[in-house]
Amino acid sequence: MDSVKSTSFTIKNWAEEDRPREKLLQKGREFLSNAELLAILIGSGSRNETAVELCQKILGKAGNNLNELGRLSVKDLMENKGIGQAKALTIVAALELGRRRRAEEALEKKKISSSSSVFELMQPVIGELPHEEFHVIYLNNSNKVIDRYALSKGGITGTLVDIRLAFKQALHLGATATILVHNHPSGNLNPSAADKQLTQKFKTAGESLDIKVLDHIIITEKSYYSFADEGLL
Repeated sequence: MDSVKSTSFTIKNWAEEDRPREKLLQKGREFLSNAELLAILIGSGSRNETAVELCQKILGKAGNNLNELGRLSVKDLMENKGIGQAKALTIVAALELGRRRRAEEALEKKKISSSSSVFELMQPVIGELPHEEFHVIYLNNSNKVIDRYALSKGGITGTLVDIRLAFKQALHLGATATILVHNHPSGNLNPSAADKQLTQKFKTAGESLDIKVLDHIIITEKSYYSFADEGLL
C-alpha cells in the first residue's frame, strides 16, 4: 500500500496554508471557518480525510448549524467515521463551554426591560434543552438581575415546582421582584392550564410577601410567550 495514503493526515503534515492552527496564529480566530475551528479541536482526520474535511462532513449532518451540533451526544458524534470517544468528548465539551459563556455574559450585564430581554437571557440556558426546566429570575428595585435559580428539572412534558422554595430564595437574596421562566421542548408556545394555574399561585404568594411576579415567560428554541404581554398577569 502507498505509504502516503496509509498515513493519518495530522495538522503538522499539511501544507502551510491549510493548517488551521497556523492560520489562527497568523490571521486570527475570526478568519477560520467553523470546520477549521473544529479541526483544531480534533487534531487529525482519518486515513482518507483531513481533519477539516471530516469536520465539514460532521457540520453538514448538523445542517451547518452550531446550535444543532451542540445538541448531538458523544454517541451521535462517534457515528462519524474518524471520530472516536476522545474527539467526540472534546467537541461536546467545547460547545458546552461556548453555551455557558453565552449564558454568563447575559447574566452579568442584564437589566430586564422587556419580555424580549428575558428571552435573550434565558434562551441560551434552556431554549434548546430536550427536557423541561423551570427557572426563577430574581430582580432588585432597578429590575437588574440578582440571581437566576433553577427551581426544577423534569421530563419532556412537565416538571414539579415548589413555590415555597422559590420565595425562600427570594427572601434570602432580598429580591423585590421575580420573573418565572420555563421551556417547552415540544416547541409549542401555548400555555397549558397548569401553566396558568401555577402563575396565579405564584402571583398570590408574592403579593403576601410584597414580592412582585412581573412575568412568566415560556421559551422555545426560537421564540417565546409572555404572560404579561398577553395580559394574563
